[in-house]
Amino acid sequence: MAAVAGDSAMEVVPALAEEAATEATGPSCLVQLPGEVLEYILCSGSLTALDIGRVSSTCRRLREVCQSSGQVWKEQFRVRWPSLMKHYSPTDYVNWLEEYKVRQKAGLEARKIVASFSKRFFSEHVPCNGFSDIENLEGPEIFFEDELVCILNMEGRKALTWKYYAKKILYYLRQQKILNNLKAFLQQPDDYESYLEGAVYIDQYCNPLSDISLRDIQAQIHSIVELVCKTLRGINSRHPSLTFRAGESSMIMEIELQSQVLDAINYVLYDQLKFKGNRMDYYNALNLYMHQVLTRRTGIPISMSLLYLTIARQLGVPLEPVNFPSHFLLRWCQGAEGATLDIFDYIYIDAFGKGKQLTVKECEYLIGQHVTAALYGVVNVKKVLQRMVGNLLSLGKREGIDQSYQLLRDSLDLYLAMYPDQVQLLLLQARLYFHLGIWPEKVLDILQHIQTLDPGQHGAVGYLVQHTLEHIERKKEEVGVEVKLRSEEKHRDVCYSIGLVMKHKRYGYNCVIYGWDPTCMMGHEWIRNMNVHSLPHGHHQPFYNVLVEDGSCRYAAQENLEYNVEPQEISHPDVGRYFSEFTGTHYIPNAELEIRYPEDLEFVYETVQNIYSAKEDTAE
Repeated sequence: MAAVAGDSAMEVVPALAEEAATEATGPSCLVQLPGEVLEYILCSGSLTALDIGRVSSTCRRLREVCQSSGQVWKEQFRVRWPSLMKHYSPTDYVNWLEEYKVRQKAGLEARKIVASFSKRFFSEHVPCNGFSDIENLEGPEIFFEDELVCILNMEGRKALTWKYYAKKILYYLRQQKILNNLKAFLQQPDDYESYLEGAVYIDQYCNPLSDISLRDIQAQIHSIVELVCKTLRGINSRHPSLTFRAGESSMIMEIELQSQVLDAINYVLYDQLKFKGNRMDYYNALNLYMHQVLTRRTGIPISMSLLYLTIARQLGVPLEPVNFPSHFLLRWCQGAEGATLDIFDYIYIDAFGKGKQLTVKECEYLIGQHVTAALYGVVNVKKVLQRMVGNLLSLGKREGIDQSYQLLRDSLDLYLAMYPDQVQLLLLQARLYFHLGIWPEKVLDILQHIQTLDPGQHGAVGYLVQHTLEHIERKKEEVGVEVKLRSEEKHRDVCYSIGLVMKHKRYGYNCVIYGWDPTCMMGHEWIRNMNVHSLPHGHHQPFYNVLVEDGSCRYAAQENLEYNVEPQEISHPDVGRYFSEFTGTHYIPNAELEIRYPEDLEFVYETVQNIYSAKEDTAE
């Protein structure tokens, strides 16, 4: 009743405020208004935090209305940072003015750090210790993350460099937090809900910029459970599962009652909701992410099994996961409780195959080979997660177009978090970082750890140590920034400039130029492999570093490039590293790239004027 009365009062407040505004002739009349009317006026949305600060300093009455823990400052906080409100409980005491100040300070610190990253790390990948400033920040981490999200949500074509580094920082922060949570989770005892929770940690780690939470995924699964209950009610209106409350872990022992639940699950999942195994696009990482499985209603055996297992367990059917080779399964016990059981006392459920129930022989037929009894056994949470991450690892090794190998890097991190002493994976991680030319100090740490674990790896370790130390020495020897001036005689043949959106004549891809050389600067082997000598001008012509729309970086000969008459944004992850804005016709270099090509921007403006303005005149 109190809530209803409060709502009724709020409906009256706007009318009172309007009436009071008509009668008021000055500040003295304003302070005589009822408190709720003053509060309503101050929360109307037209006043800034600075305005509220000034109002509260005029007199005691307004200072009381604008108290730091009151509705006025809460509204200021909510309007400015709405996404943060979910972190506060309605019953908690909160000093909203203090929260506003702390969030404002965190935002300024975040922008200061993001702005510094381009200057500090333009010429190299952000090193491991590059995030130390962030880790040492004072104040709640959620405030800092919220500011990074605000930067990412700035107007689409501007602040590209800020967005580039804000994304990197946010990626790092969230992955570190998720990895710590995963390690703590692996120390806890298993229960059936742990399978889903562990799978969500994997999903979150590989998609740290997406809004994925265990609570949301549980809510989606609960909606499916409710549909199953509705179907089950039609099969057996007195079924005991219908009386279960959310969060209960009761199990049904009668096989016939369990069978009714599984029939209802199969109908809802596969006939009503149209879930299915993804046979057409099996080798797609999305099939392993639980939020994508629920959204796309498709997956591979292990992800479909975890969904099926979670639903069945919530309805009292004690299914168990089976790490069957090549095809993950669930098992359903048919034997009497307490009896000695073997593999023939179970029915095996293929969640990928629409919940089909299989015998031992049919399981072997499914994969085309005979397997030992041990492979029909139940596995714990860690083994299930190991298999999921192993699948991601295999997909990461298959990556072709993603030159950052992000999936491979993420899956290696996850696997080594569970099994930190896997020598071959540590060696793969060291080779990957070495190949990408990133984190040489971390490479040395990994190699030292490998040598401790397995001295027999001294050959591979020694090779990588030698070349990593050489890489570090070369970086130390680098002096200054190479500046390329178009006006110099040696650059007279360079026709195009950084920031121009181009098209490849032969392969048809769209790209943007982020660097150029007066002649091909690659080695003889690359020139031979790329068949550069077959070009009319060979390697004695300008070559351009370009970011391609498919996410790759290429080195293209001048004679193979032409202006793109319909320029469009290039959706390459590194665009923000080099450019600050896309104008609709070209990219504007950021400060660091402009230092290296100080005369290019003027040429770009002339080119845009000649190419695109002429096109508009022709169209008219």
